[in-house]
Amino acid sequence: MCEHVHDLVIVGGGPAGLSAAIYASRSLLDAVTLEREALGGQVILTSEIDNYPGVPHADGFSLVDAMRTQAEELGATIVMDPVSAIERDPVSGVFHVSGATAAYEAKAVVAALGARPRVAGFKGETDFTGRGVSYCATCDGMFYRNKHVFVIGGGNSAAEEALFLSRLASTVTMVVRKDHLRAQKALLAELEASERVEIRYETSLLEVFGDVLPHTLRFRDNRSGKTYEETYEEGSFGIFVLVGREPQTELLRGLVELDESGYAVTDERMATSTPGLFVAGDARRKPLRQIVTADSDGAVAATSAAAYLGLPVEG
Repeated sequence: MCEHVHDLVIVGGGPAGLSAAIYASRSLLDAVTLEREALGGQVILTSEIDNYPGVPHADGFSLVDAMRTQAEELGATIVMDPVSAIERDPVSGVFHVSGATAAYEAKAVVAALGARPRVAGFKGETDFTGRGVSYCATCDGMFYRNKHVFVIGGGNSAAEEALFLSRLASTVTMVVRKDHLRAQKALLAELEASERVEIRYETSLLEVFGDVLPHTLRFRDNRSGKTYEETYEEGSFGIFVLVGREPQTELLRGLVELDESGYAVTDERMATSTPGLFVAGDARRKPLRQIVTADSDGAVAATSAAAYLGLPVEG
C-alpha cells in the first residue's frame, strides 16, 4: 500500500495527458502525470504543424514544451516513470499504478496512452520521418500542395487519405503490395475516376535515398521481382505511410471495453466501463485523431474525473 492516495494519476504525457494535467491543476486536484519516454509522444517528431488553431507554423517540440511549461506553472507534477500495470481494487475502488521507480495510488485515472502509426518497413523510413515521410495526410498534406505524393497502403484509410491528398497535390501515386485494394468499392471508384490518382498494384517500396530530404525511391514489381528506381528533385515529393495505427492500450486490457482494433470505448465524457477510469486522446475510439482533439479529450477527461470525485469543475 502507498502512504499517499492521489486524486488522479494521468498516464501519458502527450497532448491529451498534458491537457488533462492543466485542467486537473485548474480543478485543484492532487494529480501526478507519468510519462514513459519523452513528453509529447509522436508530436515531437513533427517538424512543422500548421493546423493547430492560433499557433501557425509551430514545430512539435516547441508546442509540447509550451504545454509542459503551462502545466507546471499551474502546479502540475510530471514524473518520468514508465507504467507497467494499472489495477483497480474492487472493494475500495482505488487504482494501483505500477511505475518502474515507484508505485502510485489514485481515486481516478486518466489513461492518455496514444497510438503509434504502423511502419511500412522500407529502408530509410525512420531516417526521413518528419522530413519527407509522414503518417498523417490531414496533418501534413498542406506541405505538399501542388507537389507529387506517394501513398503507401491499400486499405480504407489509405484510400480516404489518397483522395484527400488528391485535392492538394499535383499527383498521387498509391503503392499497393497486392493486386487489389482492400478499400470499399465506393472509395475505389472515386480513386479510379480521379485524374490525379495513379494506383500501382503489386508494387512495394523498398528504400528511400536522400540527403536532408529524400530524392530517390527504389521499388519492386512484385509480379516480376524486378526492382527499379525513380529520382526527383529534393523537396518536390512526399511519402505518406498509411498502413494503419496501433493503439497503445495494453495496460487497459481486462479493465475496459476495447473495440475490434484495440481502441478503448468511451462515452462523450471520456468515461470507460470501469468507474473512475477515463481514456483521452488517440488510444480511444473516435473519428479524428489530431493534436487539437487530443487536447480536447484531455480537458474533458480531467473535468470528468473531478466530477467523479465530487469536486467542483470548471463551467
